[in-house]
Amino acid sequence: MITRQRPAAWVIALLAALTAGLVTAGPAAADDGDEPARPSPKVELVLDVSGSMRARDIDGKSRMAAAKQAFNEVLDATPDEVALGIRTLGANYRGDDRRTGCKDTELLYPVEQLDKAGRTDAKTAVATLAPTGWTPIGPTLLKAAHDLTDDTAERSRRIVLISDGEDTCQPLDPCVVARDISAKGIHLTIDTLGLVPDAKTRDQLSCIAEATGGTYTSVRHTDELSGRVKQLVDRAADPVVTPVEAKGAAQCAAAPKLESGLYTDREKFGEHRWYRVDVPAGKELRASVSVAADRAVNQDYGVLLRAETPKGREIVRGQESGDGRTDVISTGLRYPRPEADDEDDESAAPKTVCLRVSNSFSAPASVKTSPGLPVELAVDLVDSPDDASDVAFFGLGHGWWLLGLLVLVGFLAGVLWGWLSRWRFAVWRTN
Repeated sequence: MITRQRPAAWVIALLAALTAGLVTAGPAAADDGDEPARPSPKVELVLDVSGSMRARDIDGKSRMAAAKQAFNEVLDATPDEVALGIRTLGANYRGDDRRTGCKDTELLYPVEQLDKAGRTDAKTAVATLAPTGWTPIGPTLLKAAHDLTDDTAERSRRIVLISDGEDTCQPLDPCVVARDISAKGIHLTIDTLGLVPDAKTRDQLSCIAEATGGTYTSVRHTDELSGRVKQLVDRAADPVVTPVEAKGAAQCAAAPKLESGLYTDREKFGEHRWYRVDVPAGKELRASVSVAADRAVNQDYGVLLRAETPKGREIVRGQESGDGRTDVISTGLRYPRPEADDEDDESAAPKTVCLRVSNSFSAPASVKTSPGLPVELAVDLVDSPDDASDVAFFGLGHGWWLLGLLVLVGFLAGVLWGWLSRWRFAVWRTN
């Protein structure tokens, strides 16, 4: 079993550095000033205002109150370049007629860039909401997609759906609706957030997100809700980085050679996959991996990212474990190489590092294990630090070097302790 180890802060720095590197990969166009302005990204926040939002189980207040607080914080933090709108579902009809209840969706605030007055108007509109009726998720997604695709510009489009229950308007399955939206090729991503979700709600919201390449997040606290929505809105403002497909091999010798970038693959349950990276002298390899549980899995699982030499000696590793409370598990590692003393020396040549991605996921008997789990691997090469303070700088890691060092230290400590004991015994006999 892979043991728990919290991801280090540098993993976040790695992702930021990687994104920055990819954004600046084409400086020529920016320098010339000929690059056309990128159309403003569009985001629509879709909020469930059905009767179940009255439940008071989020930090001692109702789900609706938590959502309002989060929306106020998000509206204040929305980047100026983002066109943002708000749509509700189940906010107006209080009756029992299913046909009427399943049409209860309203564009509360139009999709547009927000100025100071616009932020105030949007907050005022949200403040008037009260938990009311049905949960027409499928019909609402269709309307939201139409709100965001009223033009043909190549822009980033994102729906952020916040709900606390299943769709009540079957047979219009929201998963099928999401797949149909994805099939249109309109570059629209749906991210879903479940407020204190049960298993059925979690499955449905996960399915919606998966269909469009989005993410699902379970939320139980107000700060989690506001933080996640802010993150998704900011993500819409960032340039889209498309992962490159890289099929890992069963052995390092046959593994694909990767450069700095973002890569995607699929890995079977309990499988090991290898990739190769050439690390020049004076550079530091930073790598991180994320494995997504896109279906039901057994509790207690882990992911291991291990850097090895081509002969199989471990250099350094990163590992993380989970217990079923998250849908994505990530870890990372660093391996810095010192500058070569002489350019003609063998130490100046690039060194091949084998990256092994392993997982300990397992699935219930009723769950299909094919295709494998989605894997996203980020690789970056940056300047190596001048101060060799990291153990990996010396190639120790968790392998034979570290074991040999521990044996040597233990031997020297034993010799010293034995000498001191004999000296004390000799002094005692003399006195």
